[in-house]
Amino acid sequence: MSNMIDKKDEMILSELKKNARNSTKKIAMNTGIPRVTVHDHIQKMIENGIIKSFNVTIDYKKIGFNTEVFIFVSFLPNHDISQRQLAKSIAKLPGVYEVHIISGEYDLLLKVRGKTLEDIGTLVVDKLRQLKGVGRTLTFASFEKVKEEI
Repeated sequence: MSNMIDKKDEMILSELKKNARNSTKKIAMNTGIPRVTVHDHIQKMIENGIIKSFNVTIDYKKIGFNTEVFIFVSFLPNHDISQRQLAKSIAKLPGVYEVHIISGEYDLLLKVRGKTLEDIGTLVVDKLRQLKGVGRTLTFASFEKVKEEI
């Protein structure tokens, strides 16, 4: 099982990233690849785990989540919790959309959304900082999203 993709796969993925609801017929029309070939390539990419899922892209501002921040978290060892366990606990907090284990001065990077900066502040102070293993946090507000890919 090879996870390599060819030019046709790249073209199909590009179309699916624009709109995962595109039909094989429309993808075939947009790429010039025969419809049966498009279908077969999509199925193979699903079977090989290249395509994990077909997602919905939400405009969070339109549903009231106007604030997006990135939070760096330092891990404090010796609290009977591993860094991976802490990351999984943080991932369960409402408002936390991404958790990355990173290198550098901080150990985790989070993407958090909330209705207001105050709501996010409550999450950080009352929930995040109360978790065993959480050391310092550093929060950066996002002014504007220029690009985001799924």
